Amino acid sequence: MSNYDVPQKIKAAGIYPYFRVIESDQDTEVVINGKKVLMFGSNAYLGLTNHPKVKEASIEATKKYGTGMAGSRFLNGTLDIHLELERKLANFVGKDDAMVLSTGFTVNEGVLGCLTGRNEYLLWDERDHASIIEGLRTSFSTKYKFRHNDMASLERHLRRCDPHKIKLIVVDGVFSMEGDLAKLPEIVELAKKYKANIMVDEAHSLGVLGKNNTGKGVCDHFGLTKDVDLIMGTFSKSLASIGGFVAGDFEVLNYLRHTMRPYIFSASITPGATAAASAALDILRAEPERVDKLWEMTNYTIKQFKDRGFEVGPTETPIIPLYIRDDPKTFQITKILFEEGIFVNPVVSPAVAPADTLIRFSLMATHNYDQINYAIEHIDKVFRKMEILK
Repeated sequence: MSNYDVPQKIKAAGIYPYFRVIESDQDTEVVINGKKVLMFGSNAYLGLTNHPKVKEASIEATKKYGTGMAGSRFLNGTLDIHLELERKLANFVGKDDAMVLSTGFTVNEGVLGCLTGRNEYLLWDERDHASIIEGLRTSFSTKYKFRHNDMASLERHLRRCDPHKIKLIVVDGVFSMEGDLAKLPEIVELAKKYKANIMVDEAHSLGVLGKNNTGKGVCDHFGLTKDVDLIMGTFSKSLASIGGFVAGDFEVLNYLRHTMRPYIFSASITPGATAAASAALDILRAEPERVDKLWEMTNYTIKQFKDRGFEVGPTETPIIPLYIRDDPKTFQITKILFEEGIFVNPVVSPAVAPADTLIRFSLMATHNYDQINYAIEHIDKVFRKMEILK
């Protein structure tokens, strides 16, 4: 560890892009070092982090219950508002039951660490989120990684599995760096053929996708909720809070509640965070026009980037990758854009392959056309100056 000097070298080059300190609320504009910057690096897809009803709900819950739980859900850390939120979530995503945890990361880590045993199987997409990979590491099951959205690769691994053993396929509903969707219809077809189960991480699709823009997620978008065994989601994106949940059948969740270590041995989600997520979910259900607006902004922005010759890959969501395919240039462009008042996230190796480095440009329902056009014009100028666009 003493030889680890990569951050120091990037800092010395003047292009270090991490831990930028925000001095304001998380909105379409933020203040950093006293300067207003357009925020295109947030996961707050519905723009609810500063909504008065969400803030008020958090404040009132803190007044009533205090600031923390001082224990796990298993023992002294279950409140009535935890149970209320679980009922709301289960109903929203179309499952029997739901469990709420303190973070989305611990949901994936906990579920995958205990749900399958020795001589059973976990199959996962190579671009699944890091929390899924951490969960896989804690499992004693046999793990098979299949190529990204490659159904032939998935089927080859399914054929290797003992047909009489449990097989769980785990995928992101929306892949968080590239913005593309899991091929869920084909995955369901293979799962039925090989008698496998499916878990979908809806972290970046809850509040974004769903039939008639309901925001219920990828499973609902494809009309396959009943064919997916477990649905996982987070509160730190569209639901303007912190925490996570997993939803599924009563029997499965009963098992998880009594065996899942990150649930049993972690402190419970705070009252304020619980109430904020619950209020945000209420707003999502009551105001579907927010999802409509998000898609209006998304479709416009993707078209603008494509028309100008940007490489955006197969994205189908408000996550828009702008490929650079060069680590140093990715850092340099991030710095230049920040100086011009545009906050974007660099994604470099090892988060992606060195040949796939990109800027992650993400949208909120509360962005407007003036903000988007300003960003596109300046990004276009910088990409051409750096010879990414010809």
